[in-house]
Amino acid sequence: MAIDVLYNMKREMLRRKLSPRTVKTYLYYVHKFLLTYKDKEPKQFSKKDVREFLYNMEQRDVSGSTLNVVHNALRFMMIDVLHKACYLKIKYAKTPKRQPQYLTKKEVNRVLYVITNPKHKLLVSLMYGAGLRVREVTRLRVTDFSFEENIGWVRSGKGNKDRPFIIPRSLKHELQKRCEHEKFWLFPGRNNALSVKSVQMIVHTAGKKAKIKKRVHPHIFRHSFATHLLESGIDVTSVQSLLGHTRPETTLGYSHALKPKLIAIKSPLD
Repeated sequence: MAIDVLYNMKREMLRRKLSPRTVKTYLYYVHKFLLTYKDKEPKQFSKKDVREFLYNMEQRDVSGSTLNVVHNALRFMMIDVLHKACYLKIKYAKTPKRQPQYLTKKEVNRVLYVITNPKHKLLVSLMYGAGLRVREVTRLRVTDFSFEENIGWVRSGKGNKDRPFIIPRSLKHELQKRCEHEKFWLFPGRNNALSVKSVQMIVHTAGKKAKIKKRVHPHIFRHSFATHLLESGIDVTSVQSLLGHTRPETTLGYSHALKPKLIAIKSPLD
């Protein structure tokens, strides 16, 4: 029966087009719940079982953010798969978000300078220049570019959504040549698209070689893209759109880049 619950839950989440990461995370915690209550039939699960499971996790010092995810996963199982009532008024305190770490423009240039492989250099340049996530840049196809409009397309990005991105002018010619040369993936690997792990290694090695003291990882280029746009005066709504953020609050996580401007603004009282 546990297999049936997981199968039906996965099918329902895919039907609703939840992100692959959400599907994987929800199934992981529901599987743990099913193992904990393996002596019960799914139709016997109750709100009390869910509350007890969450309480036991809380006792193991699990973060508030994780507990909220577990709560949502179990609610999905109970309400949308088992069709049982499970309205628990529980909200755990989230772990305070840290300010995103980013590279300065000089540091970005230093990292790019030490990458000698043209393909790798283009990939990292595009990741920074268009604010792409590592999985987005590795899954780009040659058909995802509209050079006349100067935009590219992320297909089935986070939240399973398509969104446009700007093509940096300095990379346009090189990208066009690459699109003419490659058959399917813009950055092919041995058997498929270049792996995320390969990009992580490329970036980590370049960071060490450039003697950057910060931890250099693929996502730091996206943070840097957002920070540098806000610093240059681009409004939050435009940056939100380019990053593919659903809520403006997520983009406002880069408020460190806005502080100098806020300080410079005069109050209408003055």
